[in-house]
Amino acid sequence: MSIERKRRQLLQGLAALAGLGVVDNAHAARGVPLMNPSGGRPVVARARRDGVIDARGVVDRGKLEAMLGGAVARAAGTASPREAFGRLFRPSDVVGIKVGTLAGPGLSPHPEVAALLAGWLQQAGVAANKIIIWDRTDGELERAGFPVNRSETGVRCLGTNQDYDWTPREWGAGGSCFARMLLYEMTALISVGVMKDHDLAGISAGMKNWYGAIHNPNKQHANGCDPQVAYLAAYPPIRNKLRLTVVDGLVAQCQGGPARSPRWAWPYQGVLASLDPVAIDAIAWKIIEERRHELGLKTLVEDQREPKWIASAARLGLGENRVEHIDLVDT
Repeated sequence: MSIERKRRQLLQGLAALAGLGVVDNAHAARGVPLMNPSGGRPVVARARRDGVIDARGVVDRGKLEAMLGGAVARAAGTASPREAFGRLFRPSDVVGIKVGTLAGPGLSPHPEVAALLAGWLQQAGVAANKIIIWDRTDGELERAGFPVNRSETGVRCLGTNQDYDWTPREWGAGGSCFARMLLYEMTALISVGVMKDHDLAGISAGMKNWYGAIHNPNKQHANGCDPQVAYLAAYPPIRNKLRLTVVDGLVAQCQGGPARSPRWAWPYQGVLASLDPVAIDAIAWKIIEERRHELGLKTLVEDQREPKWIASAARLGLGENRVEHIDLVDT
C-alpha cells in the first residue's frame, strides 16, 4: 500500500471518528487531549526509587506506594492519589483496570501496582466489587501473579476468556469483536502497561495494551501496527472511558520484546502516569531509546521499527506526541 493511500485512509478514518463524537477537530489540530480542559501542556509524571524492586523481583510496597501515589497525584494535578481518583472517577463508576500479562512473570504489570490503584479507587468511593482488574484470560493473569476473583465480593480480577461481543465492529483501520464487559459493564478505564520493546510495534506501553481487549490482535500488526493501535485507542468504548494511563517500569526491556528477554531487561525502578495516553507512550519510547543508546543498539528508527502509531494517535487528537511539548515531571 502506498504512503499516500495510507494517508488518505487515515484522514478518512479521522473524519469518521469525528462524526461519532470521538475527535474534536480543533483539539486534534493542536494535539491537545480532550480530557485536558485547560488546553495546557500535557503532564507525564515520573517517579523512581532505588530499591523499589530487588534482584529477586520482590517489590517494596512502601516505596511503591510513595512513588506511584506521587506520580498519579501529579498527573491529575492534585495533592494526593485519593484526591486524584476523586477527581477522575465517580462512586457510580464500574472501573476496569486493564493490565497486560501476556509476557508472564517478569515482564507484566506488578500485581502490587494494580492493588494500589484499586485501593485509591475505594478511598474515592468506588465500591470494591465495582473494580475489575482484567486481561485476556484467567490463565495469563494467574501466571503473572494476579489472583483471579470472579465473586461479587471484593475487587474482581478476571479474564475475558473469549467472552467477546458477537458483532464485529469496524474502528477505522481494522475490525474486531470487543470484550463484552468493556462494552456493557465498565464505565471508566485505567490502562496499566509495561515499558518494553516490541518486535513489530517498536514499543509497547499504554495504548498497545488495548490489543488485549479485542478478539483478533494477531490481525492488527501489519505495517508496524500503524495506524491500528491509534484507531483502537480512539474507538469510543475505549477513548470515552479512559481516565488514566500508568506504565509500570519497575523492570523495563529495551530489546527482544514483547516476550521476556532477561538479557535486555533492566531495573528502571520507576513508573509513569498521565491523563494523556499519547504523551506517556512518547515518553516511554524516549526512555527505551536512551537505554538502547547506552547499550550500543540501533535506534528503533534505524532498526526499521519506529512506533509511527504514536504520531498517528496524535493526529487523531488523542494527545501530544512531541516530547518537547510534554512536561515530564519527576516526583
